[in-house]
Amino acid sequence: MRRSTRLFEIIQILRAAHGPVTAQALAARLEVSARTVYRDIAALQAMRTPIEGEAGLGYVMRRGYDLPPLNFDAEEVEALRVGLAMLSRTGDSALQQAATRICHKIDALHAPADWLQISTWGAPLDDPARGCVSKSLLRGAIRDERKLRLTYRDDCGVETQRVVRPLALIYFVDSTLLAAWCELRAGFRHFRTDRIWTCDPLEAFFAGQGAALRQILRDSDQPDAALVTT
Repeated sequence: MRRSTRLFEIIQILRAAHGPVTAQALAARLEVSARTVYRDIAALQAMRTPIEGEAGLGYVMRRGYDLPPLNFDAEEVEALRVGLAMLSRTGDSALQQAATRICHKIDALHAPADWLQISTWGAPLDDPARGCVSKSLLRGAIRDERKLRLTYRDDCGVETQRVVRPLALIYFVDSTLLAAWCELRAGFRHFRTDRIWTCDPLEAFFAGQGAALRQILRDSDQPDAALVTT
């Protein structure tokens, strides 16, 4: 997580908290060390963010520090709620956590709408404990145009090692596909994320090529039936 993103998350956690939050609790939420949290808090306080407290006692956000009001009408707010709730179908745990944070911000400005309910049935959750690679890792590699080394098992259980240039994530109702340029096959391939058993970012990048490769992929007009990876 980038430092700017982490500082923003600290602010949001403290805004939503009902009491002091310790550095250890913040560190656990952000997956960093407590020492990193202490440095981040000091940086925010130096920027005159109204955070009060100290190490060992916990931190609170002084009342009155808030985001500007969301200028959405009732229909737009309900559209946001439904769209965010439907992220539960993607199996993308990082996006689900982000959606929850956004919903908390909406709830702070609008009355809750528990009558809007969405079925959570969808793609398998990317639980690393069960061998499912994090979709957040894949999205990060796409943004950074960074090559990945994959261990992939097809529907027959055949396992191959691939080095790919990740280009896009495609969310279907019951699965998520990684679209990529596969160096093993020298062509575009689609990989079901629940069949990617290992995924290692490499110190090799394809900077400046991502947009052009995506355009070539779109121009190839591959039908959905061609999404089988070989």
